[in-house]
Amino acid sequence: MPGAALLAHPAVTGAVVAAQGAPAFANRAFIIQMILILGIMGITAWLFLKRGAKQLAIRRLLIIMFALFAVFTVIFPTILTQVAQLVGVGRGADLLLYATVVVLLGFLALQEARTKNAEKRTTYLARRLAIADAPTPEEFRKRAFGKGH
Repeated sequence: MPGAALLAHPAVTGAVVAAQGAPAFANRAFIIQMILILGIMGITAWLFLKRGAKQLAIRRLLIIMFALFAVFTVIFPTILTQVAQLVGVGRGADLLLYATVVVLLGFLALQEARTKNAEKRTTYLARRLAIADAPTPEEFRKRAFGKGH
């Protein structure tokens, strides 16, 4: 079949073969994998250092699990694609995008709740400080109307 040779040609399949016979894109894939893994590990370490000893053990466990998952998906992207197809998503990249959107929305909701809580605490403290620093009614009258009243 004359068309079969054309379909197997490297230009059609997208495989570029280097001089040694290994695909030329393999080195680029390794480089990006190393960059991603180092980035994941760096961010994970920063989260541990940034949060300090006050952080709960469950948060640290979740961070470690996320970092391991991220490294795993970088090293074995085909498994992520298989999981994506298992749950009805076409590609692993799409599944990762959907999961990232869900995590981002969860993070935004958590930050919103923390911000509202901090605003409530600040308002409470400002009111307490204003009450504590407020002059007594007698002191206010003396200041407002002079010493004669």
